[in-house]
Amino acid sequence: MRRAAALVLAALLGAGCAARQPAPVVDRLPPEAATPPVAEAPRPEPPPPEKVMPTHTVKRGETLVAIALQYGLDYRELAAWNNITNPNVLAVGQVLVVAAPLGSKPLATPVTTPLAMAGPPIEARPLANTPNAKVEPRGVKVPYSDRAYAQLSGPESGSVPPPAPVPEPPPPVARPVVPEPEKPGGTDREDVDWMWPAKGKVVTPFSELTKGTDIGGRKGAPVVAAASGKVIYAGDGVRGYGRLVIIKHNNVWVSAYAHNDKLLVEDRQEVRKGQKIAEMGQTDTDQVKLHFELRREGKPVDPAKILPPM
Repeated sequence: MRRAAALVLAALLGAGCAARQPAPVVDRLPPEAATPPVAEAPRPEPPPPEKVMPTHTVKRGETLVAIALQYGLDYRELAAWNNITNPNVLAVGQVLVVAAPLGSKPLATPVTTPLAMAGPPIEARPLANTPNAKVEPRGVKVPYSDRAYAQLSGPESGSVPPPAPVPEPPPPVARPVVPEPEKPGGTDREDVDWMWPAKGKVVTPFSELTKGTDIGGRKGAPVVAAASGKVIYAGDGVRGYGRLVIIKHNNVWVSAYAHNDKLLVEDRQEVRKGQKIAEMGQTDTDQVKLHFELRREGKPVDPAKILPPM
């Protein structure tokens, strides 16, 4: 009896031990401090793109005057911007800057050779490849000796002493730059008082191909300035235009008068609106007419949209 009771007690004790679960383990460590976000450094702004100067690549048959007319420029300015001292010499493939460089002054480089006015226009052609051509004088090497040294360093050697240094002028006082009012765009008059350069019938209207208007008439009929300005070219150096007059009216507008029989104005002459500048003819064309062009910043514009009604 006692043995059975002991067995029952042992079984109860074993079941109680098996039902007991271990106590849970709790981590009591303090929470980690939150790492503050790292602020990204501001990215530097990219540098502004450099201003690209407009250029023109010389093609075979082009002249400096013809290129200047395409961009509404005086050929002297074009020559100065590109360090051209002889406007009669251009090479095929030569790249010309057709806008004033930053900081440049008008006609910074003078044209030392006059533009050829007589005979056919001098066109751009490839430079001759002459390997034996002498480009510049070369120094002659002489063996060293006391006598040679005395001849080279003495006054009889023909050497010229270096010029005395010229003191630099004081820097000019900077004046405040007053910005000019912005001119409106489009093909308006822009303070130019226009008139038609000749009386006659329009035989060829303006188009992108003709770049101007042809006015028919008789040989010797007067051709007048369409507005006041300054003659920037008078001659026959542009193929296809015959005897030509180009007038610059301001920094925006240029007018051209082609195929004249006789020119009555000279280069760099100031002219008034309505002043007779030429006589109508048919030079470098098949009939008597005046080919008239208006160019706004070098771009051809229809004269019928700018000039008053005929």
